[in-house]
Amino acid sequence: PAAKMAALTAGTPWCRGWLPALQLVRHGSKAVTRHWKAMHFQRQKLMAVTEYVAPRPAVPPHCLAPRKKATEESSGYAQLLRRQAEEVLRESRLLAVCQYNSMPDDEMVLLRHYLRKHSIDVKFVLNEVIRPVLAESKYKNLLPLFVARNVLLVSREVKAKEMLRVLKGVSQLNLLGACIDNTILSRQGVENFAKLPSLETSQGQTVGALALLPSQTSSLLQCGCLYLTALLDQHISRLQAEQQAGSPQQDDLAHSSGAQ
Repeated sequence: PAAKMAALTAGTPWCRGWLPALQLVRHGSKAVTRHWKAMHFQRQKLMAVTEYVAPRPAVPPHCLAPRKKATEESSGYAQLLRRQAEEVLRESRLLAVCQYNSMPDDEMVLLRHYLRKHSIDVKFVLNEVIRPVLAESKYKNLLPLFVARNVLLVSREVKAKEMLRVLKGVSQLNLLGACIDNTILSRQGVENFAKLPSLETSQGQTVGALALLPSQTSSLLQCGCLYLTALLDQHISRLQAEQQAGSPQQDDLAHSSGAQ
């Protein structure tokens, strides 16, 4: 019957694309044929034995000479700025580091004017220039303050009180620290230093305190002599008074005896 059906359908062109009305379709998941399986023990040993081990260097890395870093030669302008910074650090007794926030030019001019009245100069410096200079000087402990944009207030005289009075009205400059007479101080240290009296007043107070004890010792040592001298003077004056009181009586006795 299949051969007859094939012969009949081969002659008719409209039956070549015919499909049966009933088709069987398989539903469900496919069978999983690959499961994970642990490696055999002998194969594990073989893999461990044949594992690649990189050869060790003949010389340990920490014994090798370090590579020389290429040093960048600074320009002439940078060297000039460093020399100026070294000169400022060498000649200044007061060196204050302030954080600078943007402010109008007219306010900066007024600030410079008020500080110049007290012999205090405002110096704008770059961290790339000032940090190498500080690292090689006695001010290297000030390096942590030079992070953002900073301003230096320098003076050949110690004018901490005047500087704080001017900075009190300028909110764009925040005092971070200072170095006064080779002594590094924080902001609170600068404020405490400004409350101290002047050097002349301190010297006068010190001389007065030192002279007080010797004067008290000298007065105690002379007290006995003065007291003895006062007693002797009083005794002498009493004897003289008695002599003066006894002389008229002797004159009266002499006259009375002459009359007899």
